[in-house]
Amino acid sequence: MTNLTAEDLIYGYMNGIFPMADADGTLYWYSPEPRAIIPIDTYKPAKSLRPILNKNTFSIRINSDFEGVMRGCARIRADGEGTWISEEIIQAYTDLHRLGFAHSVEAYVDHELAGGLYGVSIGGAFFGESMFYNVPNASKVAFHYLIERLRERQYYLLDTQFINDNVKRYGAIEIPRAEYMFRLRIALDQRCRFSDNAPMPFIPSFRTNIP
Repeated sequence: MTNLTAEDLIYGYMNGIFPMADADGTLYWYSPEPRAIIPIDTYKPAKSLRPILNKNTFSIRINSDFEGVMRGCARIRADGEGTWISEEIIQAYTDLHRLGFAHSVEAYVDHELAGGLYGVSIGGAFFGESMFYNVPNASKVAFHYLIERLRERQYYLLDTQFINDNVKRYGAIEIPRAEYMFRLRIALDQRCRFSDNAPMPFIPSFRTNIP
């Protein structure tokens, strides 16, 4: 069986599916029903986060250490919960990053990576993958700056895949898969650029007529 490639990822995201690894490293593709998204226009930072934002506790960088963010997200958590981010996934997404499709938002304290998040950008859609923190609130601040960037660059869709308590705090909602696919088609017809320093990615004609 061939390894996961950047092209596989592009094809998957453009058709509403994404990969996750099992405990033994086996990859499976998912298309949740319902699907979780975070409405970009209605997000508001929690009141407890505003003083941290005002103090500029963290400095924010884009794409300075993409693989470092992925490896931070891949760590086994303190509660013992395993990770779905295998070495194969790290390699494929790092290749995708080099092509200009995958991006990280990073929070630093004294030039040390304190937390961050990563995801995939195609057209006007951003597919949020995972986040982590070494310092409390670092990932929350990174997410706040992600939303600011998506608004500034007129993104249409922020996908967060599954609903859980973590994404609920950012305003995540569930929508039927059919509605998600409708919104995805609209988003893919847009031309948004997440990073000025990354090359404008070429978007292949990978879409199919998945309902």
